[in-house]
Amino acid sequence: MKWIIILLFLFTSILIFTGFMQYFFLNNKRMEKRLKYYLELQDKKKLSRKKFNILVQLHLYRQSLRGKVSKKKSDKLEQRLTRAGIRMKPEEFILFQWISTFLLGGFFYLLIPSIFVIVLGVSVGYVFPLVLLNFKQKQRLTKFNDGLQDMITTIIGSLRAGFSFAQALKTVVDEADAPIQDEMEWVLKDMQYGTSIEDALNDLKERMPSEDLDLFIQAILIQRQVGGNLAVVLETIVQTIRDRNKIQRQIRTLTAQGRLSGIVIGLLPLVLGVVLYMIQPGYIGSLFQDPIGLMMLGAGGFSGIIVFIMIRKMTRIEV
Repeated sequence: MKWIIILLFLFTSILIFTGFMQYFFLNNKRMEKRLKYYLELQDKKKLSRKKFNILVQLHLYRQSLRGKVSKKKSDKLEQRLTRAGIRMKPEEFILFQWISTFLLGGFFYLLIPSIFVIVLGVSVGYVFPLVLLNFKQKQRLTKFNDGLQDMITTIIGSLRAGFSFAQALKTVVDEADAPIQDEMEWVLKDMQYGTSIEDALNDLKERMPSEDLDLFIQAILIQRQVGGNLAVVLETIVQTIRDRNKIQRQIRTLTAQGRLSGIVIGLLPLVLGVVLYMIQPGYIGSLFQDPIGLMMLGAGGFSGIIVFIMIRKMTRIEV
């Protein structure tokens, strides 16, 4: 019965959390409309009791976060959000991080009412949005690299047909999928607003830190300085990228067993601990109540993380 209640709580928390993010952060038009009705932000007047609204309070709290976060940290976080394709502002992501911290801290407390478990839950809740951000960033970059060869091939065909470079990019925007479509459209808009091709491509390189893209951009910049047939140069770049990706796929195949071993070693203690707790709660529960048990858990978790990182380093080969 206890596990049913915990699972229902977890499921309800996920639904509430998802609805919260969708309603408060991803529906700006509705929020702005209600803000105009309740107050004028320029006057910065406090709401009366009759006009109190959680949407307004969250918006004001988000604005206060914007002032407290340093510009350097905000710009860095905004760059990471842009690379991940997440349409959130830095202060919204920080608020999302705090909400995740409180929710997971409360959930872990329901599992095992212990100070150590609460600290563990709070830590996991704080780190989870950052892990999700890194995952989305790597996923988007991988998808971009997978479509980069087709993008360059499309540009080569357009150049051979007599199109200019800007027209070739427009062809890519019409035919490609996200994220290449989004990034190339961004480059075109920068060029239309008066930004030079060099600056627009350098901004693209900042948003998408891809080695293959860097080869593509360097080839274009060099060609614009010394001249030559850009289509022929890009054909060489495509062949280089194709050979490089082939070697990377072979390396991933050869190191698959080692990477899988690292995942198993990292997850096996956690899965085994949950199973033992479900079979005999008192057997595992004593570890969280005794100081020596807490030290053993900390040492085991630390050593497991070290082994996982070492295996990941050993199986990661740069090409």
